[in-house]
Parts: sequence; C-alpha cells; structure tokens
Amino acid sequence: MKIYTKTGDKGETSLFGGTRVKKYNLRIEAYGTIDELNSNLGLVRSQEIDQKYIEAIIKIQNQLFTIGSMLATPPDKEKLKSGKDRLQISKIAMHEVTFLENEIDQMNKALEPMTHFVLPGGNTTVSFCHIARCVCRRAERFCVELHDNEPIDTNILTYLNRLSDYLFVLARKLTLDNQAVEIPWIPSKKG
Repeated sequence: MKIYTKTGDKGETSLFGGTRVKKYNLRIEAYGTIDELNSNLGLVRSQEIDQKYIEAIIKIQNQLFTIGSMLATPPDKEKLKSGKDRLQISKIAMHEVTFLENEIDQMNKALEPMTHFVLPGGNTTVSFCHIARCVCRRAERFCVELHDNEPIDTNILTYLNRLSDYLFVLARKLTLDNQAVEIPWIPSKKG
C-alpha cells in the first residue's frame, strides 16, 4: 500500500465510501481529534504505569479506532431511511461505557474524595494524562457539533464524556501511584 496518494494535495480528502470533503470539514475535525486523542493515549501507555492501566488504555484505543471509523462514514440517506447502515462498522455498545465507569469506580476507591479543583501536573505521566483528557473534551465538542448537523451514534457522545472522566481519575490515581503532590486550585481573593 502506497502511503502518499497525492489526492489530498488540494485540501480535500475522502470519507469512507468516496465522498470528497474539505480537510477542515467538521467530520474530519471530529475523527482527526479522535486520532490525536488516540496518539496521546499511546504516550500515556508508553510511560511506566501498572499493566492493568496499559491493558485498559489498549482497549480504549481500539474503541477510538472504531469511533474514528464511524465518524469517517457519512450517513447514506437512503439506507438511513430503511434503517440499514451502508458500511457494517461495529457500534459503540453501552457495555464499553460501563467498562469505563467500573474502572473509574475501582480507581476512586484508593483516592481521597475531591474537595477542590486540582492543577494539572506534578509528574510527567500525570501531565500526559491531563493532556489526553483535554483532547478528549475537544473531540467530544466536535462530535456534539457534528451530531447537531448530521446525527451520529449518541453512544459516541456518552463514551467520550465518560472517557474524559476516566482520564481525570486516572491522572489522580497516577498522582497517588507516583507519590506526586496534588496541588489544589486556589482562586485569587482579589476582587
């Protein structure tokens, strides 16, 4: 397979099925940000972290590829009317959301309750996790906007929302695991 095709040299790319769109198309922004999130999770996964987190991140990365494939597939109006998808791409099942919730609950058992907002940082691994969380939130915003224009599987929205929660709790857990200090946000008292 040749890596360069030269078909995007004029600022367009193809969605699954061949539809040509501008590279700044909202659908491209959405799945491009999912790809960025996936790469950032690869950075978190490459740190010295517990194997159980590595396994969870690999599972999440696979789901992100599924989401990216779903977002790269424009709706086929005729098939949507009949209830059939043009491409048989696996859907995001609610058990994937439940997986994230269970992981969050497990990590939270070891953490002190939240009493304040925390400043991102304190450790390189923790910082990478916070960056991934922010990219996840951006991906979620693009997907919400896309859904407002062209309906997408709403489980994608739920999954991304829960994933950002997971990444926040993972950052807190990695702060604890790495014996880093969680610095509270203290608002300025100046009026």
